[in-house]
Amino acid sequence: MHLILASQSPRRAALLRQVGLDFSIMPSHVDEGNAPMDDALAHVHFLAEAKAAEVAAGDVNGLVIGSDTVVVLDGHILGKPRSEREALSMLEALSGRSHAVYTGLCLVDTAGGSITEAEKTLVHFRPVARWEIEDYVASGGPMDKAGAYGIQERAGLFVSGIEGDYHNVMGFPLTRFFDMWQRFSGKEAVRSTWKVGPLS
Repeated sequence: MHLILASQSPRRAALLRQVGLDFSIMPSHVDEGNAPMDDALAHVHFLAEAKAAEVAAGDVNGLVIGSDTVVVLDGHILGKPRSEREALSMLEALSGRSHAVYTGLCLVDTAGGSITEAEKTLVHFRPVARWEIEDYVASGGPMDKAGAYGIQERAGLFVSGIEGDYHNVMGFPLTRFFDMWQRFSGKEAVRSTWKVGPLS
């Protein structure tokens, strides 16, 4: 089945290529401001499903992959920073603390049927000096990333440990995706109705 990634994230594309998958890229244009902000799971489920559904409704054939990642600190969702000042504020808030990273995944078969799940990873930051944060923000690294950091970049030096899937922190939980893909492909007779609920 042809795979279609409904995302322009270079990290998601790189991870899929890393495991040898061939796919097309067709970014969605969903307004992320419509997603619920009071529940991280509802937020990433909503956006992953909206992105996948929008692309699947176009002139495409195959399995569309929708995905969305957020950082959650003290119950507050941190998306991509809108300015360097906001990036600085996010990183200062994360310094010396633990936070959660949620990624929602939605697979939509253009022939019918879908599945949506989510992955959660706990990330622990060491206390980070102000100059380290300022240098990272000045590099431009935080500006296109949820929570204002990329664990695969120099901000990986801020991380003292994680509990869960490392790739999820990068924005695409490879193992969960593969598991969903395999289960989804194995349910040929009930594709039109089969749906897996949220992560508990």
